[in-house]
Amino acid sequence: MITGPIENVRYVRHRVGGADYLVATAGSGEPVLLLHGFPQTHYCWRYLIPTLAQRGHSIVAPDLRGYGGSHAEPGGPRGEGFSKREIAGELVELMRSLGFERFAVVGHDRGARVAYRMALDHPGRVQCLAVLNVIPTVDQFGRMANGPSLGYWPWFLLAQPAPFPEQLLEAAPEQFLRFIFGSWPADPAAIDEEAFAVYLDALNETTAPAICSDYRASFWLDQEHEQADRQAARRIECPTLVLTGAAEAQLSDAVAVWREWASDVRADTLPGGHFIPEEAPDALAAALATFLTT
Repeated sequence: MITGPIENVRYVRHRVGGADYLVATAGSGEPVLLLHGFPQTHYCWRYLIPTLAQRGHSIVAPDLRGYGGSHAEPGGPRGEGFSKREIAGELVELMRSLGFERFAVVGHDRGARVAYRMALDHPGRVQCLAVLNVIPTVDQFGRMANGPSLGYWPWFLLAQPAPFPEQLLEAAPEQFLRFIFGSWPADPAAIDEEAFAVYLDALNETTAPAICSDYRASFWLDQEHEQADRQAARRIECPTLVLTGAAEAQLSDAVAVWREWASDVRADTLPGGHFIPEEAPDALAAALATFLTT
């Protein structure tokens, strides 16, 4: 499998719970956990990792549970094993095994959902939180009834009972990825052919069940957990940076949404569309460099 080796990055494996994580590490200093989204791997951070490492950070960038080079058995019928609560708990243990008791976490897309769950469930571990191009899952489902919801087709398609969506992904992985990388970025050229090959290699009969389990967990479990948070008035207390791509018009109110969830919200809009780490790596690095030192 192509795991997308990044120059000057060390690769290690860590078994946590029922998962065997592939982890990219670099640099030294204040720790930062980077969590990628769908349909990608840690390779999406290839421009950001060296920049943050050079600025005095220890970078930890795993493939999410069951994605890419991280191995895990498929989840249960409701995505059991892949709730963001379960994955966040595993990654807290992973960071502890690397010697990091407290750290910053930056998440994009699906990784952002793990990141903010970590801040809610493990506030003593998360020093600060940055979320890229998301609003909380329960809010996301609440707005999927109008025109922009067409862009959120994976939420319902991939959450269908097994093995239907897995069969679709496995039968036409290139078509799925060509559509996503051709329509979600503001500039499709941001995902070049080398990166596309990495992501295509990472979408296969081993990873498709995990990806679908991830989405099933959001439909069945993550919503329940967030509804309970809301009823209990639980909030994220650490500094929270909300970053959105300028072309993602459906997230124009993201800051207002996050202020219902977090006590200390900062925000910025960066160039590009959904894939900020690859569409606007320099702007993202600058925004994070400022945030991580405040």
